[in-house]
Amino acid sequence: MTDVQQIQSIRSQTLAQLDSIRANPKPTYWIDGQRVHWQEYADSLEKTVDWCDQKLTEYQPFEVRSQGRT
Repeated sequence: MTDVQQIQSIRSQTLAQLDSIRANPKPTYWIDGQRVHWQEYADSLEKTVDWCDQKLTEYQPFEVRSQGRT
């Protein structure tokens, strides 16, 4: 699996998790002294998607246009 394929896989899995969280929102709660805050988790997933988008953009071919003068 190439780097691009791995990043695309991470992105698609993260988006699926975000869809699941948004379809079935849960309240913030405490368990064994630790807080589970679903909005913070969703925010971190969105940051992961942004990171994937940035990395995928870096792998895209690009063209530099220039014009010479004499």
